[in-house]
Amino acid sequence: MIVYSATKSQFCETVRENKIGPVIQNAFRQNMGYAPSASEAQAFQNSLPYVGNILAGSGIPDDVGVAIEYRIPQSAKRIDFIITGLNEDQTPIAVIIELKQWTDLESTTMDAIVRTWVGGKERDVLHPSYQAWSYTQFMRDFNEYVEAHNVGLHPCAYLHNCQSSAEIRNGFYWEHLGRAPVFIAHEASELRAFIERHVKVGDRGNLLYQLDKGKIRPSKGLTDHLSSLLSGNQEFTLIDEQKLIFEAAINLSAMATLKKKRVLIVEGGPGTGKSVVAINLLVELSKRGKIVQYTTKNSAPREVFKSKLAGNLKKTRIDNLFKNSGFYHECAKGEVDAIVVDEAHRLTKKSGMFKNLGENQVMEIIDAAKLSVFFVDENQKVTLNDIGTVDEISRWADHFGAEVTQMELPSQFRCNGEDGYIAWLDHTLQLKQTANTTLDGINYDFRVFSNPMELRDAIFAKNNEGKRSRLVAGYCWDWVSKKDPKLMDIRFPDYQFGMQWNLSDDGNLWLVKQGSENQIGCIHTCQGLELDYVGVIIGPDFKLQNGKAVTNPGARSKNDSSVKGIKRMMEEDPMNAIKQADLIIKNTYRTLMTRGMKGCYVWAVDEETNLTLREIAMRGEVL
Repeated sequence: MIVYSATKSQFCETVRENKIGPVIQNAFRQNMGYAPSASEAQAFQNSLPYVGNILAGSGIPDDVGVAIEYRIPQSAKRIDFIITGLNEDQTPIAVIIELKQWTDLESTTMDAIVRTWVGGKERDVLHPSYQAWSYTQFMRDFNEYVEAHNVGLHPCAYLHNCQSSAEIRNGFYWEHLGRAPVFIAHEASELRAFIERHVKVGDRGNLLYQLDKGKIRPSKGLTDHLSSLLSGNQEFTLIDEQKLIFEAAINLSAMATLKKKRVLIVEGGPGTGKSVVAINLLVELSKRGKIVQYTTKNSAPREVFKSKLAGNLKKTRIDNLFKNSGFYHECAKGEVDAIVVDEAHRLTKKSGMFKNLGENQVMEIIDAAKLSVFFVDENQKVTLNDIGTVDEISRWADHFGAEVTQMELPSQFRCNGEDGYIAWLDHTLQLKQTANTTLDGINYDFRVFSNPMELRDAIFAKNNEGKRSRLVAGYCWDWVSKKDPKLMDIRFPDYQFGMQWNLSDDGNLWLVKQGSENQIGCIHTCQGLELDYVGVIIGPDFKLQNGKAVTNPGARSKNDSSVKGIKRMMEEDPMNAIKQADLIIKNTYRTLMTRGMKGCYVWAVDEETNLTLREIAMRGEVL
């Protein structure tokens, strides 16, 4: 969608008459359906006259196309300014300009990040060269007209209030500056020359029309890259039921339409390969020219799979394939061909940081897609806000008249112990009674350690052997290192043990980062991801006392939002609150203790719990 379009001469005339601010604001209301914010309105008034002055009186043809605020499809992002025309070979050309009002900024040591005053305080923001390039790359990768007609796209940035180039052109950013040059306040003539070099003939905005109406689909170059990364990669090989579900989803996608939506619900426990199927669907449907997106509530799986699929590409190039589950309240009906929802049990009603956006994520996903694929494990509900049940999905599918297909991934491909270990764990955590009261005959390496130092050393040893291994813990310790990096978050002075949460430098890529074994993960950064060996510290929120599992939500850290609202629930409905909190804590440890494909090593803070676990495991070792 383009908020405003005109020829150069029309735009420059509007600028000369000092009408550009009101004109753009009015066009914004008409096209976007709401008024621009005060800061946006001010930016229109302040920045656009600078561009008007550059275009006026130049060698740039009067009939080149001018577009302001081009909304990138499948995104809330907008390109500030586009100039279109033809080059000397009559090839369609677009110059993309990212406008900034910044006067001062600082370089950082983070890739493509600068620091400047925005929104009332200093913030880390994207380098404008990277921003302009990323928008351009999206158009190359997803706009069919750009690929079919070999449209030349030339990004740049213009900081019309900035007087010094020292920070913005810091050598650290050379790669991004090479893709999209930056021009500052006194370099108007250089920006003009940049435009004149690329645009030789006017097109009266024809390319703008083609870009706006161009079909959005992944380019062959992008899909070939994704396919090459999956081809022959054992990590993404489909086995047995995984292949059946994959083919069923492909078939449903071919039949799904806006008027006849399809919903596929796939149930499967830890290690059944839900994510493997989801990523294969993402790549294959993209290869078939479909607009398909992989979505999760938890950002950790998205970031890890983005990193793996990017390969030698910038992750930005595949950002549009990965979305937060809260994205879809902004989508039009049937805007996406297929949405693949991994960890669907984590979906919530409201979206956004303050839980004030949208209505229901399940509903919004089904509404936005022709085909919705939900991978569900109801035993991994780990917060009070999780609503992604089979019943909830089916209810909304019925609301939209969507045909529902239900399938199951029954076998444990990931855990060596197959179903036996999971059943034993359910029995031990007292989630449900099973026949697996011991680990006898189960080919899975489960051990209980005497203290946290021994647990840590065992995990470090496995990691040094080349087996990807990490420590995780229940979220029972405050994140004090966030404010003071010198402090340890999880401390056991009696054992001279101190480690930090992983929630800082590595963030959602913690599980795959080299050296991150020196930090401890939590449920929010490891759910949906896999290790060879996992070491689990069971906090004081779970105890085995006299053979009975006892949970305590009050032992959770104040930083953890999983049981946020439990106090109010206790006042309104104490029996239900106790039941819900108990389930969440048990499911949390069930999830943590099933991250390891080959083994799970455990130490519990509570001594009785540790001794009981050792006895019921019936392993016989004295560790």
